[in-house]
Amino acid sequence: MLFAFFIGGLIGYAFGRFPGFLIGGALAVFLVKRIKSRVVNRLQELQSSFIESVFAVMGALCKADGQVSQDEIDMAEAMFLRFRLNESQKARAKAAFNRGKSADFDLDAELDHFLRNSGRQPAFLQMFLQVQVSAVAADGQVHPAEHEMLVRIARRLGLPESQVDQLEAMLRGAHAGQAGGASNYSTSQQIDDAYKVLGVGPEASDQEIKRAYRKLMSENHPDKLAGRGMPESMREMAEERTREISHAYDVVKEARSKEQ
Repeated sequence: MLFAFFIGGLIGYAFGRFPGFLIGGALAVFLVKRIKSRVVNRLQELQSSFIESVFAVMGALCKADGQVSQDEIDMAEAMFLRFRLNESQKARAKAAFNRGKSADFDLDAELDHFLRNSGRQPAFLQMFLQVQVSAVAADGQVHPAEHEMLVRIARRLGLPESQVDQLEAMLRGAHAGQAGGASNYSTSQQIDDAYKVLGVGPEASDQEIKRAYRKLMSENHPDKLAGRGMPESMREMAEERTREISHAYDVVKEARSKEQ
């Protein structure tokens, strides 16, 4: 703020000497505060929109197979805790979830609303999709009807279908890790999923894989996403995503080293 006063003062001094310096400095401080207030308000609006759209779409996803089970309701409530929502946010999230599972819910309109508020930022849209995949696959599996709706959501957000495959692969890897290495999760599937997480194929060169890894890590950095409006309560999920990207890169590197 002192810097703004000084710069504004110098400009004012050129036109009105010392009185101009004071007026210019005061005007600069006023403008900086005004801009800062608008930015803060915009971020708060975006965060509120993010939470409500996340849970509305989540409600629709849980209803994709025809009914919302108690396990899915428990999962949604667990998300309230995971995102550290306050009581006001919980109330809005519950209302949004119920709105999403209603028969007349307009999924496309909700996604369009989110697109407008998010500014169509790719990493932000990917985080939205990641929450949905995590929500419907707490057991490490995504049912066909849910997968179909996830693909529909991705397309409406302007994301390729491969994003769904990438996130599902990431989820399988995380679930296997939490289970201490699932017996039905083979080494070959782990490697295939690692390539999917990085968004490249086995035929890619080492340099292409490294570029893909660095690009993903840069796009999904929690601090960068927070600066774009991601709620602080979702930082943990953003950090998990970067850990899974890093793990996938390590899996691919190790597999390639054994091939040499």
